[in-house]
Amino acid sequence: MKYRVDNDLLSIQEARINIELAREAAKELKNFSQEQLDVVVERMSQALHPHIEKLAKMAVEETDYGTFDDKVIKNRFVAEYLPQHLKNQRFVGIIQEDEEQKLLKIGVPVGVIVSMVPATSAVSTAIHNVLIAVKSGNAIIVSPHPRARETVRGVIKLLAKTAEDAGYPSGAISCMQLIAKKGTQELMEHPDVSLLLATGIPKIIDNLKQSTKPYIYGGSGNGPVFLERTCNIKQAVKDIVASRTFDHGMVSAAEQSIVVDQPIDHKIKAELKQQGAYFMTEEEKQKLLTLLCKKDRSLNPAYVGKSASYLADQANMTVPSDTKLLIYEQPYVDESNPFTQEFLSPVLAYYVENDWHHACERCIELLMETMKSHTLVIHSQDEEVIRMFALKKPVSRMLVNTPSTFGSMGATTNLFPSMTLGSNAFGIMASSDNISPEHLTTIRNIGYGVREIQECFEKTNSGKSETKIEDVIKQLLKNMME
Repeated sequence: MKYRVDNDLLSIQEARINIELAREAAKELKNFSQEQLDVVVERMSQALHPHIEKLAKMAVEETDYGTFDDKVIKNRFVAEYLPQHLKNQRFVGIIQEDEEQKLLKIGVPVGVIVSMVPATSAVSTAIHNVLIAVKSGNAIIVSPHPRARETVRGVIKLLAKTAEDAGYPSGAISCMQLIAKKGTQELMEHPDVSLLLATGIPKIIDNLKQSTKPYIYGGSGNGPVFLERTCNIKQAVKDIVASRTFDHGMVSAAEQSIVVDQPIDHKIKAELKQQGAYFMTEEEKQKLLTLLCKKDRSLNPAYVGKSASYLADQANMTVPSDTKLLIYEQPYVDESNPFTQEFLSPVLAYYVENDWHHACERCIELLMETMKSHTLVIHSQDEEVIRMFALKKPVSRMLVNTPSTFGSMGATTNLFPSMTLGSNAFGIMASSDNISPEHLTTIRNIGYGVREIQECFEKTNSGKSETKIEDVIKQLLKNMME
């Protein structure tokens, strides 16, 4: 007699076991110093170095997304650059002391974190989230996207063993083996889970909102880039092409729409074509749309993370052999247009506006279009225009004269190096920052007494009689009795 295996029940049980182990580990971690945690981070970083290329290859083969070379870059960024950036920074214990003001700030780990990792940047996101969790003294359970489960399991197994060998508690770093809806729900609702950390999984946003847990969501955007008339045209276009084609356009922070100042429109188009962009006709745009989207307008995963030339070939479009980007011109923002969603591929919308004032409004439209205000880029030499954009835009981060993909993650800017970029401009997320160990701790404020009670309540008015603390208290008691 054959019995049916209930993966939902098994995944719930696995989730509970991982949470229980993580909970006990988190209790031990309360006694870890920042110095002890730093040793573990350094050991994990060293352990990753020989496997960076192997993990990139595994990710491409398992997910069929993106490119090997670009995934190597992302892996190296989180395995080498991030740990270097974290050195000498304190997130737990006494993190700030003001002797003059008699104030202390103490960082306290949140406890058990559940990290939901996407298939698009599976390895780099998993590494990043584990490293910042350990740096801040937390336990972490990773739940990978089904399309990347084997690759993520491999990297978490390596990190967990290395951490335990360096003294980190057993069970503090784990990865779900059974990926099922019920198991994920258990992770999100279990009372011993302190924080949910989700990256690049738009379908899970509603579940996060309905959960009673604090959560951070990173990813999902419709980021415009504005090319103002004073910009360095050649460099701006170079930045856009490099950013939008990186890993075949799968980074959520990459530019989604180009907004151009009308006086430089023809120069921008010429430079884009020179650097490998192809402007589609209306007919070609519709062909591509049929390819990229299902009937319900959701993305067709078969065409996510593919090159522009591959997409053109599959859509029966004839394009130059050196085509890197596919661009479609849009007269206005239309919510009914399927192209308004975030495409995880080297495809861009193109708008032209008469001046920066109109461009400002267009960018706001694009940012608010799907209520996923993530990142905005401006290329300009006019500091006044830059400041006006910074003040007016409902966006989590704004980048100036830099490629969005690399600027947002902190590679070409001094933002915190991160693969999880919060999006909080509309107040629906837990953070709008580049997510760091700081977001995985709570701050305990310590204030020493520096003055007597009388000093707080005594008040002198131009030589008039002083109001004593005893009189204030008597009046308060009288009011309460009444």
